[in-house]
Amino acid sequence: MTALSPALCAKIEEWNKRYPPDKKASGVLQALHYAQAENGGSLTQELLDAVADFLEMPRTAVYEVATFYTLYHLKPVGRQVISVCTNISCMLRGAEDLVEHLKKRLGVELNGTTPDGQYTLCEAECLGACVGAPMLQLGKKYYENLTPEKVDEILDGMNRNG
Repeated sequence: MTALSPALCAKIEEWNKRYPPDKKASGVLQALHYAQAENGGSLTQELLDAVADFLEMPRTAVYEVATFYTLYHLKPVGRQVISVCTNISCMLRGAEDLVEHLKKRLGVELNGTTPDGQYTLCEAECLGACVGAPMLQLGKKYYENLTPEKVDEILDGMNRNG
């Protein structure tokens, strides 16, 4: 039995219709995204192997993709992932202070998850929003031109709104 559900296989097949039949591996990024979402936010070795087998590509190639991109998580994460950009533009504009503030506020280290399972705090090499540095990504939303106070407002709003 495969680690990929029939519904997940169908989604991957539908996505891969945009590629030539002999280029199944072209859909690896989206296939991993779908698998991660179906698994509650993280990928297991079993899922990585199953995606590789389904796409008929070397397992090591799938591992390379999953470990290169910060959007994939190889261990369980909180319901919300906070990724703070610490690349040069953000670093020069205070990203290190944001990371320290979040570590203190959430009571976790980088790559840690809060005891209630709500948040996982991660560092991102670059999120491509240099003009709005410092910034972070919370779920799928970008927040730019941040200060510790603005971060608190964002988190307080999340806590009020569930």
